[in-house]
Amino acid sequence: MTAPDAEPPLAPLRAVLDEFGLRADKRLGQHFLLDTNILARIAAAAGPLAGKTVLEVGPGPGGLTRALLATAAAEVIAIERDPRCIEALAPLVAHAAGRLRLITGDAMRQPLAELAHSGRLVIVANLPYNVGTPLLIGWLDQLEHIEQMVLMFQREVADRLLAGPGSRTYGRLSVLVQWLCQVERIMHLPAAAFVPPPKVASSLLRLRPRPQPLAPADRRALGQVLAAAFNQRRKMLRTSLKALVPAPEPLLAAAAVPPTARAETIDIAGFCRLAQAYQAQQP
Repeated sequence: MTAPDAEPPLAPLRAVLDEFGLRADKRLGQHFLLDTNILARIAAAAGPLAGKTVLEVGPGPGGLTRALLATAAAEVIAIERDPRCIEALAPLVAHAAGRLRLITGDAMRQPLAELAHSGRLVIVANLPYNVGTPLLIGWLDQLEHIEQMVLMFQREVADRLLAGPGSRTYGRLSVLVQWLCQVERIMHLPAAAFVPPPKVASSLLRLRPRPQPLAPADRRALGQVLAAAFNQRRKMLRTSLKALVPAPEPLLAAAAVPPTARAETIDIAGFCRLAQAYQAQQP
């Protein structure tokens, strides 16, 4: 009896780029990672994935997708909007034998509830540079569907996400993300690791949603306080918060925040107290 033909191996990633004419599109924020060792480290940063559903955004030629499929993940869902990449990923979909679901579309418009049918998602992605921050902000509103996120950002964005009070990079994004998630840096990646090399270095971060926010506050009120405070970050809060309320002094007193303090010096708990005080003043 003749043995069935073995499934042909996948082409090397650089060969995929050549075969399908894939050149990174700056308009889509694309920079491809092809180093299999780095890709394996990114997948491993998510920890054991046995039985879990993993979401990847912007798979490109499929390098990270292959690394994720090499784990024990039950399913990998990849969202891609570039038609060239969709075509290049077709052999990988076939090779994955039902474990890879490719969605053609814009991840910004994809509700996570439609994907998280069998438990919370693990999101692992080398995010396109031009949508990394908006994607993260959108996911913060859907944390009930997320177990953890392992995400690649431009290093300057990663620095903002990790920054604490007193840092020049500490801002609205720092407070909001750390209020809802534990954030840690896994590794730096130089520009030379990507094809083509971007003009900036990158960092891989792990974000784990907190069981409860770091301090009690209404999300909308906190966002309004942060916007007013950091839009004029170099001014004292008694001045910058006039964009929020005509007379900020009572608000600051209720939150036990010095009126002469500046936004960049206030910790997350302080901003949450301000948000609570602001919400209490609303009719």
